[in-house]
Parts: sequence; C-alpha cells; structure tokens
Amino acid sequence: MLKRVKLFLLIVIGIQMTVVPFPASAQSGVVDGDEPYSGAAVCLPGVYMQQPDHCLALGPSAFLTEQARKGMPYPLRALPAVKPDPALVPPPAYYARIGLEANQPAPVYPSFDAAVSGTSPSRYIEAGPIRYVAYIDQRDVNDAHYLMLPSGEWIRASPAGYSHFQGILLRQTPRNGFGWILTESPVYSTPGFGAPQTGRVVNRENIVQIYASEEAENVNWVMIGRDEWIEDRVVGRVTPNPVPPEGVTNNRWIEVNLDEQTLAVYDQKQLVFATLITTGVEPFYTQPGLFQIYQKKQLETMQGSFEVDRSDYYYLQNVPWTMYFDQARALHGAYWRTTYGYPGSHGCVNLSPGDSHWLFDWAQEGDWVYVWDPSGRTPTDPAYYSAGGA
Repeated sequence: MLKRVKLFLLIVIGIQMTVVPFPASAQSGVVDGDEPYSGAAVCLPGVYMQQPDHCLALGPSAFLTEQARKGMPYPLRALPAVKPDPALVPPPAYYARIGLEANQPAPVYPSFDAAVSGTSPSRYIEAGPIRYVAYIDQRDVNDAHYLMLPSGEWIRASPAGYSHFQGILLRQTPRNGFGWILTESPVYSTPGFGAPQTGRVVNRENIVQIYASEEAENVNWVMIGRDEWIEDRVVGRVTPNPVPPEGVTNNRWIEVNLDEQTLAVYDQKQLVFATLITTGVEPFYTQPGLFQIYQKKQLETMQGSFEVDRSDYYYLQNVPWTMYFDQARALHGAYWRTTYGYPGSHGCVNLSPGDSHWLFDWAQEGDWVYVWDPSGRTPTDPAYYSAGGA
C-alpha cells in the first residue's frame, strides 16, 4: 500500500514539472491584445443592425449588415410590379403629322379629288411647328399620302406612329426607390468616374431599383445593385411615399414630380402605378401645388400659341384620355412624343397613350393631383402662371 502511495505522488509531481504555464493574457483569451473575443461563435450569415449577445456578427454577416445600412436588403427582393394590359396602348384614333413648312398654313379640302389636284380648299390649319390630325381613311397617289379627317374632309399629311412605352402596376408599396433609365449608361463599381466599370450597361427604359445615393466628384450617384453605381441624372426616380400630401382628403392622389419627371399614383395609401412623364419646359412650367381633376374628356382637340407672332402655334387633334386639373393644364396622352422623362410641354403633363389610358380609367373627377419640385427650381408664385397648354 505504501509503495502505491509513493508511486502516485511521483506521477503527480512529474506531471506538474512538465506543464509549461501560459501567460495570463492567453489564459483570458487575449493574445498580445489582438483578440478581444473568447469562446463566442460567429453568427450565421445575416443582417444584424445591432451587435447580438449570443454570437459575433463577423465575416459574411459584417458584409451583409454594411450593405443593409446602405439600403441593400438581404436577400434581394424583386420589384413587386407588372406591366399594365398592352391592350391599353393603341390610342383611339389614327394620327398624321402635317409635314409642310412651319410657316405655311395647311390646306384642307372638301374631297379626295380636290386634295389630289390641290384646288379649292375649304379651310386652312394655321401655320405652326407642331400640327397633327386624326384620320379615318388613307389613299396614296404617287407616294403622297392623302388622309380623310373625321369631318369627311381631306388633307395631305404623313401617318405617324406612337410610343408603346408603359409604366408599371405595383402589388404593394416597395421598400426602396426605383426608376427608369433615361439614356444608355455604363455601370461603375463605386461612385465616381475614376472608378472601375463593371462591364454592365443599362439601356433606356430599363427599370432599376435604387438602394442608396452618394455624391462624388460633385456628381450625384445612385446604387442600383451590389457594387453597381450610375449617375443620378440618367435615371427618372420614384421614391415611394404613401403619406398623403397635406390637403388630400380621400387617400387617392396622383403625384407629379417635376424634378424626376415621374408620376406616381396612390390609392388608399398604397403605391399602385408609376411611370415617366413630360411636363412643362421653361418658361411654360407646370405649376406646383395641390389641384383636383375637374373634367375628364376621352378626346380633346388642343391648339394655341404663346408667342406674340404665333410662331409656336400647335394644333393637336383628338388628344386622348384628357384630365384637366389646373386651368388649361391637363394630364393626357401625347401620341406625338416618342420619349418621356424630360420637360417639353407647354404646361400639361404628357403621358404615353397606354399610360394615359390606364390613368383615365383609374381617375375620377375630384381626385387630387399633387405637383411638386423637390429641387426647388420651378417657380411657385401663382402670379407667374398663365392658363397653360399642351
């Protein structure tokens, strides 16, 4: 028994003599002050806006959290949107442009034979740079187009096409902004023209989601994907805001953003439709303010001029889906335009035929139209504005 006790003591003493003691810092989980964590596991990949107690938000979690702080969700969500019915696109008439010189009145004839011979016109359409007519029949003679007007009269003019552009219907209000590309643009990996390009190019009328914005080299940039940035100026943006503007009483309103040249429709505080538009160009601005649609007309002929010499006279027959909201200013289809997203009207809000058709079907007389310019460049003094025009 004594031998066994001596043997046990020898073994214990031998073990103690062969153990090399660790520094106190290592025993506490810190080596040379570089490692502040001891025993905690790394969090599963995810977004942690606050440091969790049970794990370390490092590695993939740190990256995802950084992206989330910039507005980039995880996982990425598709825009909850669809295209409206394409059957809305064709306008309710055929249209043609009067191709004579702007300073020449356009003759209108009582019959086809008179139009071909160019004799005995029944009336004239005033000279001007923009003149379109609606027609119901066409006959060509020696490569010249002769068109029958709804009145039964005839005129020589060139049949014109129209834009097939459509905005989007939204199933719910998106959490982040989005917009349409206005002009083809390269994509950069970070904000700034000196940043490497990704090799991707976004094309006109492509829809992109917008997660963040930043200024670099005195230029505003927007983030459209992970490590994907484009100039702010090349996109017409919609920033969802389901809070009714002050004065809206029925939770239905149309927002016209003059700076972005976009239109957004809200119904019961939900964004339901959005698109590109064309509003008034300087000095014929679309007036900011809160208005109500006071008259809807399926077809309307618009004509007028603003210059004393009437050199800017326009004649637009059978303008479709017209909704007046501010004197002569209206939301309406603009079949004579091929692109949207830039100012260009005499004060009206121009939409593509398909978009104006959708809006006409949705809107009711009395619905609110909120026009604003977040840049502050559009005059707000009512004394500045005349009745307006197309």
